[in-house]
Amino acid sequence: MTTLEAQVWRAAAETHRVEVEGELADVVYRRDRGQRHPVDDFLFHYYNLRPSQLAQWHPGAGVALDDAAEYADRPFYSSVDGVARLDVGAFLAKRGATVVTARDLLAATASAAPRFGCFGMHEWAMVYRLEPDETRHPYLQLRFPPDALAKIVEDVGCRCSHFDAFRFFTPAAKPLNLVAPSRDRQAELDQPGCLHVNMDLYKWASKLSPAVPSTVLLDTFRLARRIRRVDMAASAYDLSDWGIEPIRVETPAGRADYVERQKGFAAEAAPLRTALLEIAEDLLNREPSLVRRQG
Repeated sequence: MTTLEAQVWRAAAETHRVEVEGELADVVYRRDRGQRHPVDDFLFHYYNLRPSQLAQWHPGAGVALDDAAEYADRPFYSSVDGVARLDVGAFLAKRGATVVTARDLLAATASAAPRFGCFGMHEWAMVYRLEPDETRHPYLQLRFPPDALAKIVEDVGCRCSHFDAFRFFTPAAKPLNLVAPSRDRQAELDQPGCLHVNMDLYKWASKLSPAVPSTVLLDTFRLARRIRRVDMAASAYDLSDWGIEPIRVETPAGRADYVERQKGFAAEAAPLRTALLEIAEDLLNREPSLVRRQG
């Protein structure tokens, strides 16, 4: 157990708060005015953390904070003589099953070969054979009329392996997919070339918080935000009003561009995945009595 002196951890906490508030100033501005955003709305509606929670600093498991009485009442912390630390036993009692699931999926993905042939068609499949006012984002215009959009989906094909994307396919689009992802097959099908799998590192970091250092959590958020921008740029939506130029995956050049971006994100995600996997394993090793599934 490492113990940080008050001046050290308070400086780190303040630095983190300033970084997050700067990162999310536009998010808070739009939220306070009820303005929508096709990238950031996903990050704060689909995932669970609020900006204020992201700004709250945590050192992670195995680090104690001296003179930290304010942490005494925070969830999963214990405090003795003003020294606060994560109560791993309490954390695992509440979130042990989540830690096991995270460990299993992170390990499975880390050992899988990346695949780069989906070309972002999952977002197209979510609007396949729908009228513009029937989509999940009716405030966004589509770049093509429904029949032309459907032909692009059929010509390019659907190769989505991520269940949490596939489950939003329209009923007409699901039979077009080469595989049928399910929750039970997630460990088998998740792979490190998938944009959504790499965005989900933020999901696992948030679910493992406060056992995850806030620096790692913020890194996964930043990666997820940039991935979501590419995810939507490669979609069938017209995002020009938000300054987002399309990645034209309906063309060979656009598909090649998309693949290069996938490869870049896969490389960036790998060390973050390793860090989260090590945290999950460390937590489980601290509580041998916890029943664990094998990955």
